[in-house]
Amino acid sequence: MRCAVIVTIVLALVPPAAAVGKLPAPASAELCGRCHRAIRDSWATSAHANAMTSPVFLDAFDAAENEFGVEARKICLGCHAPASGLLGDTDLARKVSWEGVTCDYCHSIREVKNEGPNPKAVVQFGNVKSGPSRNSVSPSHGTAYSSVHTSALLCAVCHEYKNAGGFSVVTTYSEWKASPSGKGDLECQQCHMELVQGSVVEPRVRRESSHLVNLHAMPGSHSVSHLNKALTAKLTASRNGRTIDVAVKVKNEGAGHFLPTGSPMRQLILEVRATSAGVIIGTERRIYTRVLANAEGQTIQKEYVAFLKAAKVVSDTRLAPDETRSETFSFKVPSGQSARIDAIFFYFHPATADPEKSDRIKFLELSKTLP
Repeated sequence: MRCAVIVTIVLALVPPAAAVGKLPAPASAELCGRCHRAIRDSWATSAHANAMTSPVFLDAFDAAENEFGVEARKICLGCHAPASGLLGDTDLARKVSWEGVTCDYCHSIREVKNEGPNPKAVVQFGNVKSGPSRNSVSPSHGTAYSSVHTSALLCAVCHEYKNAGGFSVVTTYSEWKASPSGKGDLECQQCHMELVQGSVVEPRVRRESSHLVNLHAMPGSHSVSHLNKALTAKLTASRNGRTIDVAVKVKNEGAGHFLPTGSPMRQLILEVRATSAGVIIGTERRIYTRVLANAEGQTIQKEYVAFLKAAKVVSDTRLAPDETRSETFSFKVPSGQSARIDAIFFYFHPATADPEKSDRIKFLELSKTLP
């Protein structure tokens, strides 16, 4: 049986400036946070809230526009600042456009049409807010139950994307749909927006008992705890004279999609090191990633180029859902010296050509010492 996505919520009265019929369309997350502060603060830590202001994205955004012009700008904004396109604010003059995937955008989605090259959200900004609760009541704005808010299809709007050439650049939704999770009853929200105890509204506005609320921080690939849930590994090592043979069994245990997934160029890196007498005597790596090329067969090195010009897959070494892979390594160690073997996993997002401006997260470490 599918878990409930959210319990009944009684929405609070909002300040007079946002009374019924007078809410801005769309409303800023700051206005939503006047009453829903805990939810807004949780969302503010998310990749959705920072989709437009992330330094890694902004560097790639500027480079894309400089190289490919204003059309590239519009493509980027479609997911990183979706309200801007709907408002015709491609110059980003309005504050709400800088709020990334903001509250009123998601809660103004009425349905998702999975037609044509890409899924498309039907958005109606106004005084009715849609969501996964059937019994929400609010004196400040209308409410509407939305089944799509309990479905992975909601996420497909930005987590499935074909470029103008028809190449599938982002395939997270289709990966999930073909996985045991997608064929079962586990939706994206149940992993990335799990239910937690929390306040729906501020006590100063309305006093009520604590509710189960969907976690709006939406942890994913930048969350160490989520990465550790997704990937499991086992390290074994044996010594034969001066040679140490190492095996690391890696499994995509908890993700209902490939690891890594999402934007191209993302990498999952396994680094195995052998240390003896305090000196690193050997390092080997395995990189799990997707390598793309343009129509001329040239390998693409920049992420924004992949979104615009990718035409074929050169290689794909990512871990499929539930896939187990065994990696083997061999190191030479001086006779009579002990050795320490470390296996370290990193999530790496090289969105730009400059590694210093890319995200690199260490999350899982294993070690073994041999006499």
